[in-house]
Amino acid sequence: MPFDPATLLYNDAGLIPAIAQDAATGEVLMMAWMNADAVAQTLETGRVTYWSRSRQEFWIKGATSGHTQELVDFRVDCDRDCLLVRVNQTGPACHTGARSCFFTAVRDGDEVTD
Repeated sequence: MPFDPATLLYNDAGLIPAIAQDAATGEVLMMAWMNADAVAQTLETGRVTYWSRSRQEFWIKGATSGHTQELVDFRVDCDRDCLLVRVNQTGPACHTGARSCFFTAVRDGDEVTD
């Protein structure tokens, strides 16, 4: 059955969360938003493309930083309201320079960074 981005369940802003995971290690790298056009562009080009809510424009991961995400696998969850993009990550995924955006843990009631 052919995939149609219009069959996904987007929020009221026309967006769907996309979780980026390192294809080799399984590490969760980041979460960002996609709209139907970003989904289509990601699948067409193999370069993961998000929708920037703050800039209101497409954001091809690594286009300016060089920290690219090459699409390895594209998954849709069972409710069709969340995506998992398995990627080959070049450089850090987080805008802070960290490998993953999830470097803050809550342990024993305190925030700690890895």
